Amino acid sequence: MNKDGETRGGLIYSTDGGRMCPACRRPLAQCACSKAKPAGSSDGIVRVSRESRVGKSVTVIRGLALESAALNELGRRLKATCGAGGTVKDGVVEIQGDHRDKVMAALCGQGWTVKQAGG
Repeated sequence: MNKDGETRGGLIYSTDGGRMCPACRRPLAQCACSKAKPAGSSDGIVRVSRESRVGKSVTVIRGLALESAALNELGRRLKATCGAGGTVKDGVVEIQGDHRDKVMAALCGQGWTVKQAGG
């Protein structure tokens, strides 16, 4: 528990519900609390970052304000560009491995405003 009496950590992803809200622990699509950002909201900037999961790197692309079909198609093209596997979940494209430079170049070439997020 922290000083406010809240517990930190816990469930962040469920195979049944996908990504979970850390505050109310409901799937993000069903979250009604103020701490979760609505899906599909974007400031017009695509953010590309690298995260480590179970000792492996994953390139994460957030901020693509696209419909589901268009996002899946873009994810498919980015995976092909990088020559890697990946997935599209909850408006976020994840590509296996550290491909930030390739992804940023591909998105800039398509006219997106892209920033590298994180370290």
